Amino acid sequence: MALLEIKNVVKRFGNYTAVDDVSLTVDAGEFFTLLGPSGCGKTTLLRMLAGFEYPDLGDIRLDGKDLLNVPPEKRPVHTVFQNYALFPHMTVKQNIAFPLNMAGWEARSINPQVDELLEDVQLTEFGNRYPHEMSGGQRQRVAIARALVDRPRLLLLDEPLSALDAKLREEMQLELMNLQKEVGITFIYVTHDQGEALALSHRIAVMNKGKVEQLDIPEEIYSLPKNRFVADFIGHCNVLEGIVQSINGEIMTVNIKGCGAVQCSTTAGITVGQSGWLALRPEKIKLDKNLPELPGEAYFKGIVHDCLYLGDVTIYIVEVAEGVLIEAMLPNNILGVAKFFDDNDEVEIAWHHDAGRFLTA
Repeated sequence: MALLEIKNVVKRFGNYTAVDDVSLTVDAGEFFTLLGPSGCGKTTLLRMLAGFEYPDLGDIRLDGKDLLNVPPEKRPVHTVFQNYALFPHMTVKQNIAFPLNMAGWEARSINPQVDELLEDVQLTEFGNRYPHEMSGGQRQRVAIARALVDRPRLLLLDEPLSALDAKLREEMQLELMNLQKEVGITFIYVTHDQGEALALSHRIAVMNKGKVEQLDIPEEIYSLPKNRFVADFIGHCNVLEGIVQSINGEIMTVNIKGCGAVQCSTTAGITVGQSGWLALRPEKIKLDKNLPELPGEAYFKGIVHDCLYLGDVTIYIVEVAEGVLIEAMLPNNILGVAKFFDDNDEVEIAWHHDAGRFLTA
């Protein structure tokens, strides 16, 4: 049995449906992420798990027991917010001990528990400091320690790293992963950052307009998106409009608007004449001055329209027939070379037939 079961949950605010018939399960010990743009319903769903909102319809169960009739303060669930919500007049130790004091624990039992958590979050030497004497990353760790001190069944994290700078955010991502493995508590994490979700999660629920568009492991979400929204939202992706021209076993031919016929792997349930989009990741595309035309590959000549230097990689935007723009990604793996091609360079691009995925929704 799953640790958490969410069944057909609906939450409305007036005429606006924030969460629209969502069903999913979360296993014990899982790092589960709710990912989506602002307003997609992910935070509303998290607030219903915490007890700060109540669904209009549906059921939420924890360990097989109804959670909806349990008041927030009695749920074995804690939430870590973006602003940390630490008590400024309390030391780090006092902040972490606060939930245990409220629950009536004896002092002799509290101290060992707090010391253990300080060690887990690598703040052993900071126990007597106040929040204002610490960095943002350290305060975040204190907030997580306080949420974990009485070992909840679920830890809910609502965009906890969004206020941090890029370098600290990356460090905290690693710390969160290691901490989650160490304590073994189920994390439910809300973010709009695709890279963060892919890096941290065992599974991801991609949400849009109150619904779950796709629920899967990160590799499947990225490589095998179920629809155009997921393909477009997760990382860089070429989404090329086309119509299925023919299907021959595991390979089908799609007439891409402005490009012509290209081959791709057959998608289950597709029929000839069906329209849709070929989703193609930039790193799957070969780019060079001269490329051999190989069997089973799409091949085009084009002109570099623009480029985006991202440090370790550069994305080249290539204009092919009829003004169609295709992004290709190349690693910057030669010392001293920032980019291989300049604007208006004539280039050739190609990709293997199984590099893309044809989507109809």
